[in-house]
Amino acid sequence: MPLVAEISATGCVRAFSCPSSDTTPQSSIDWSQQQHTMTDDSTATATVKLAVLIDADNAQPSRVNYLLAEIAKYGTAFVKRAYGDWTGTSLKGWKDKLLECSIQPVQQFAYTTGKNATDAAMVIDAMDLLYSGRFDGFCIVSSDSDFTRLASRIRESGLVVYGCGERKTPRPFVTACDKFIYVENLVPAAVGGDVAAAVGAFDPVRAHPRDPDEMQVQMPQQQQQPAPALRVDTDVAAGLVRDAIIALSDADGFANLAGVGSLVTKWYSAFDPRTYGFDKLAHLVQARPEFEVIKRTPRVGKPPVVYARVKSQSSP
Repeated sequence: MPLVAEISATGCVRAFSCPSSDTTPQSSIDWSQQQHTMTDDSTATATVKLAVLIDADNAQPSRVNYLLAEIAKYGTAFVKRAYGDWTGTSLKGWKDKLLECSIQPVQQFAYTTGKNATDAAMVIDAMDLLYSGRFDGFCIVSSDSDFTRLASRIRESGLVVYGCGERKTPRPFVTACDKFIYVENLVPAAVGGDVAAAVGAFDPVRAHPRDPDEMQVQMPQQQQQPAPALRVDTDVAAGLVRDAIIALSDADGFANLAGVGSLVTKWYSAFDPRTYGFDKLAHLVQARPEFEVIKRTPRVGKPPVVYARVKSQSSP
């Protein structure tokens, strides 16, 4: 039985050939070690690979640092490119930022007046990167609606699209992205322009003209947060949050606030609590009288989870 003896020594589990007295301890140790290794590998978080494409003609270099810091929340920018005609003088303010942030400039001459060759170059490069299969998502930095179809096409391929631009960005491009980030929300003490216009740009279905004097929203003193330069009436946001809470509520009417934020973002990709002067959705909800906020601990040793529900209509 030399074959049987050899198999037993190696710990191979064969019921018809390996004696249990020799193989059980060794087999148990080997499998536990292998299982531990597999568990470690399976719990490793994969890096979300992003391609950041910047329309330099429609972006400000002074905001690039804040923009890249925001993008880092969603993944790692493996490609960072800025497109424009670098032979002219209109983009001279970009030089230092390109070097500082390791952004690759892509030269695109303006072939004729009135035609934007930069947009076409960005679209071509984006499709090349898309078909390379190396990325999990894209970040398109522009306030130009010409990239609406590009964002839609990338999403059709199953990749996530983050848009970033000014509040003047046309609504079609905003809604074509999975999430749209207003650069005014990224820069400390940034003045976002006309407050009433910001409200109207948020959701024209819900928003309605308001007195600019009524746009100031005071934060509860217990929050003790620095007051941003731009404050917008929270009624519009509260309506979206209310609908999301109702859609996700449990038997007691409570909904996980993280899920509420995700659903609202799916409904309107430009939703951001910072637009209203709050750094987190929980702070915005707590400041509204129509919501009740609690914390639940899912299990021992786990951090508490914030839940919210709409108060009874009978409440004053």
